[in-house]
Amino acid sequence: MVEYLGHLDAVFRALADPTRRAMLGHLAERELTIGELATPFQMSFAGASKHLRVLEEAGLVTRTIRGRSRLCRLDAARLADADAWLRRYERFWNARLDQLEALLRAEDEAKARKAKE
Repeated sequence: MVEYLGHLDAVFRALADPTRRAMLGHLAERELTIGELATPFQMSFAGASKHLRVLEEAGLVTRTIRGRSRLCRLDAARLADADAWLRRYERFWNARLDQLEALLRAEDEAKARKAKE
């Protein structure tokens, strides 16, 4: 279980950065080289490489070498682990949102009754 939580820490740390989230979005569509990943962000190859290293350490990206190119590919299995962890709290939030909805409906009904008087 500790190893599992360590992986989750790395995933959430990687996802905390908007550039890395955007890179994952691009990789969800197709494999890309480091240069292709860097271009939309107007960052250097070295800067993109640092972001990719964090994504790799989290297990979210794999790199393969084809000829002179290093292709990056999304590995979504760790995202599924993070999603499973977050779903544990879905019931909590659904209950809270249901309570809020009931409160707002009661408030609307009370206003409507008051307006009729």
